[in-house]
Amino acid sequence: METLSTTKVHGGNLYKLRMASAPSLGGLPANFAVFVPSSKANASAKFPVLFFLAGLTCTEDNAPQKGSFLGPASENGIAMVFPDTSPRGAGIATEDDSWDFGTGAGFYVDATKSPWSQYYNMASFVTRDLMEAIAGHAPLAAVLDLQRVSVSGHSMGGHGALTLYLKSNLFRCASAFAPICNPVECPWGVKAFSGYLEGGVEEGKKHDATELVKNTHSESRKLDILIDCGLADTFYIQKQLLPENFEKASRASGFTKEQVSVNLHDGYDHSYYFVSSFAKAHVEWHAQRLKQ
Repeated sequence: METLSTTKVHGGNLYKLRMASAPSLGGLPANFAVFVPSSKANASAKFPVLFFLAGLTCTEDNAPQKGSFLGPASENGIAMVFPDTSPRGAGIATEDDSWDFGTGAGFYVDATKSPWSQYYNMASFVTRDLMEAIAGHAPLAAVLDLQRVSVSGHSMGGHGALTLYLKSNLFRCASAFAPICNPVECPWGVKAFSGYLEGGVEEGKKHDATELVKNTHSESRKLDILIDCGLADTFYIQKQLLPENFEKASRASGFTKEQVSVNLHDGYDHSYYFVSSFAKAHVEWHAQRLKQ
């Protein structure tokens, strides 16, 4: 593990790190960022960890620089991990042809269609490679508590947060800012699933939060999900996000508003101005659950 930079912020440190070879990304190097609060913010030896998954075209830098997360994370004694959004440098002929597929648009799935399946496995990168890299890196392992982990994300990353939470028991809770909630029913999702998955959109149902929550029932599993979305969001208006579909499916599966909270806000768009407006509330929501 190589430390590319260390930046003092809100009393803690933001580390930009490079994994020399990520197994899920075909052995390519991978950058990610980690925020560790000051030791004064934590009475115990280790900090609980909030993973944040960014959206289309983003890198590991966007959210820590523009999301207004680090101040609240410092105040609440929460570490944060910011992965990149796709492999970089896979050399696939068409991976840079469009902004919503390929580079910067890994969609937090494990690809099953060649040639993407060799490199584009962002679900396993987040849930396995990153976890193992942190656990195996002594300076991080000494201060990050990987037994107390939650996940959040924006847009495509919100889709990732919801689906990775619903498909595993790694994360205590999940929140999302303007997430793609029902990708099998929206253009972004159809394009991604048709490109990355051998079974196309039908296979994509396994990576769709709305489809997943339809098959998750309140009698068998407790859910703890928070979603915020702006009604002036162009992509909400274009029906790329479809949070109502997720809420409807959640209620049909028996989950209450306390268990799955979907909030729509007048006037807010899709940008990091929107994210930064609700970042503090989301960090505090996660902190309450991670510290129980």
